[in-house]
Amino acid sequence: MKRGSTIILRGAIVLIGVVVLALCVGIAFLIADGKQNYHTPIWVGLYVAAVPFFFALYQTLKLLGHIDKNRAFSRESVSSLKSIKYCALTITGLFGSGMPYIFYVADKDDAPGLVAIGFIIISASAVIATAAAVFQGLLQSAVDIQSENDLTV
Repeated sequence: MKRGSTIILRGAIVLIGVVVLALCVGIAFLIADGKQNYHTPIWVGLYVAAVPFFFALYQTLKLLGHIDKNRAFSRESVSSLKSIKYCALTITGLFGSGMPYIFYVADKDDAPGLVAIGFIIISASAVIATAAAVFQGLLQSAVDIQSENDLTV
């Protein structure tokens, strides 16, 4: 497969990473301002969730590299999908465990949008984890069939 076939996907992944990194830097200035101390646990939670997010982006770029090298049906691709699945589950768990505090802050600030953003992130991460698990299972089956065919020839 030609390398250029995944260039748009790579560009989108890099763009998403740059936007999230810019948000993380911007949030650092808000934390340093320190006017509203009860928001600090939310910011810290966002930074903790950024670690598996960036690791998942790296694994996605790695998966696209395997596709470019015609190694899409390999154990490495299955491993990348498995890592993406666990990263998405980690983000879901982090935001899910932080939702009671987000409810508290949203009630205190009268900001229901904060709760909606939390649920959107949880839902998106759960969908990504489910999709990665399905793709991982399909790819694992294809790799197993390919290895059986290689052994019979």
